[in-house]
Amino acid sequence: MAVNGFFVRERTPVEVVLYGLYLYFSGLSLRGVSKALEHIFPRSHSAVWLWIQRFGCLASYFKVGRVDRIAVDETWLKVGCDVMWLWLAVEPYRRKILGFYLSRTRNILVAELFLARLKKRYGAKPVYTDGALWYPDACRSLGLSHEVYGDELRSLMERLIQTVKDRTECFDDYFPCRKEHCRLDHVKAWLNIYSVYYNLVRRHTTLGAPPCNPTTLPEFTTLQTIANKIRKPLT
Repeated sequence: MAVNGFFVRERTPVEVVLYGLYLYFSGLSLRGVSKALEHIFPRSHSAVWLWIQRFGCLASYFKVGRVDRIAVDETWLKVGCDVMWLWLAVEPYRRKILGFYLSRTRNILVAELFLARLKKRYGAKPVYTDGALWYPDACRSLGLSHEVYGDELRSLMERLIQTVKDRTECFDDYFPCRKEHCRLDHVKAWLNIYSVYYNLVRRHTTLGAPPCNPTTLPEFTTLQTIANKIRKPLT
């Protein structure tokens, strides 16, 4: 059955799918989620993995709100037997994840491509980085203001990157990938849904609420809101 462009098995309500994704991104393994759901809607761990892939475009359904500046950093990530570069953009005031980007190399051209996507989505906002050589020239080429962030923002970026990497390490420190010359769509889907979970559901310790949901709503109420938006696309 198709639900607003998503392919969902008719016997699996969207709330169950989102609950399964919530359990997974809260720390359970794929098999752990399958076991947790066995008395509600029995599903295999491979079905849970397919949910991640099919709902990978969830991030496009939600806005992050006001963005005054953008902090950017990059780190390595294992994908199968390869090492990839994961580029991360954050709105530092509310700790909102603004975007991810994956590349096989790390240089000025890749930095410019990532920053160009951020500029197109959020406008020409000041960019704060750790001062790596590829950022100043990339910002200059795009007409973006560039500044090197201080210790406080550096610490924030390091903690956020470690938070993302801690979650990936829960499945053997890499994304399973057996395809040669893979387009990495499965990794991008995972990152997209993780950003929804991080921005809207996961309570930030410092903020006391999710970055893009500054309320005290229970997490399951937030999941219901997400389900309703999937059924009724945003205009």
